[in-house]
Amino acid sequence: MKKILVFIIFTFLILSCQESEKSNLTLLSDEIPTDIPLVFGKGVISIEGAMDFAITFSPAMDEIYYTRRKPGGRNNILTSKLVDGSWTTPQLAFFSSNETWEFEPHINPTGDRLYFGSTRPINDTLKSPGLIQWYSERRNSGWSEPLPLEKPSAATYMMYLTSSANGNLYFTSQEEGAKPENGGIYYAMTEAGGYSDIRKMGNEINTGKMIAHPYIAPDESYMIFDGERPSGFGDSDLYISFKRNGSWTEAYNLGSKINTEQTEMAASVSPDGRYLFFHRGFEIQGEDDGSEWLGNIYWVDFKSVKESIKKSKNNN
Repeated sequence: MKKILVFIIFTFLILSCQESEKSNLTLLSDEIPTDIPLVFGKGVISIEGAMDFAITFSPAMDEIYYTRRKPGGRNNILTSKLVDGSWTTPQLAFFSSNETWEFEPHINPTGDRLYFGSTRPINDTLKSPGLIQWYSERRNSGWSEPLPLEKPSAATYMMYLTSSANGNLYFTSQEEGAKPENGGIYYAMTEAGGYSDIRKMGNEINTGKMIAHPYIAPDESYMIFDGERPSGFGDSDLYISFKRNGSWTEAYNLGSKINTEQTEMAASVSPDGRYLFFHRGFEIQGEDDGSEWLGNIYWVDFKSVKESIKKSKNNN
């Protein structure tokens, strides 16, 4: 009798642990990743023959937005929602259009703003202002019609904007006249009546080439970004910097389990802090002597990533 009771308790504990591993996001993949990245939502979110990247989630993790580009096409933002325990088939977001380019959505940590980049004209004008940031606000009826983000503003462009819980903004930009590979990561702090002037982050972040795509933790305790450095494994790698006593640490490469000879970029972390998401892709020769980019969204256990980095730091 005691053996049966022990077996029942043991089985219950195993099932409880397995259940605790589940979340809304695990419904999109057959396997839950550990320290080895897996393709996220294979065949649904991440498909063959396209470039899928830059994924963001509502705080309840019941709404997803991400970017897709097919060969010869434009960037579009797709969305999927959790309805009655199942995710809907991804479709164009209500604000995305085949007439313009839309880039890299981000839902802020409080869930009341959705940012994205777009080349769409402003106020029904015919001429595009270039790549600028737009935003929609969460209303009781859903997301509002997008508006251009007027402040803060950059001299050139704002790309891959992410927000901390207190509203501070971090994004990719560059100085006027600079080459694209010499761009970097900038930020603007919230202040009374709006935002501070934008500032470029220090050399802890902005060292190397093609430094871009910052994901800021909601509490600003860390930042993940990508770029090309001599310490890298391929074209572009993911790095992390931690905030210690108000200052940013040197940036650490996320390691060979995540970074490969391909390009890793455009990281984000699920709102519960459990999973790191990023794009892994490669360039191919396209039609008319042009090139195309293919790749998927991957996910990995974020706790394992941080523990690995801390262990590596302690051993050096």
